[in-house]
This record gives sequence, structure tokens and C-alpha cells, in this order.
Amino acid sequence: MALNPVKFLQEVRQEVSKVTWPTRNETLISTIMVLAMVALASIFFLLADQLISWLIQAVLNIR
Repeated sequence: MALNPVKFLQEVRQEVSKVTWPTRNETLISTIMVLAMVALASIFFLLADQLISWLIQAVLNIR
């Protein structure tokens, strides 16, 4: 089976034309949502880490 790069590129172009690309507004909203979720997850894990640290110190009486 011979590989034909020209045919491959034509098929790629044909498939890419079928893709429904997001609008600029959809991309902006998605980016903002991702950044907000990253910030919330960071705060959650910071608080969880602090709580676990406090509990371990309380149990082991390290202070």
C-alpha cells in the first residue's frame, strides 16, 4: 500500500473543513471558566493542605 502525501493532505483539508470551530466569544468564555476553576482548585488544595498540616501537628504535638 503506497502512501501518497498529496492525497493525504487533500483528505486532511477535507476533514478540517468539516470541523465546527468555536467563535472568539466561546473561546474567551471557556478560557475564563478554566482560569476560574484553576483558581478555585488552587484555593481548595491550599486550604486542605493547611488543615491536614494543622491536624498532624496537633496529633504529634509539634509546635
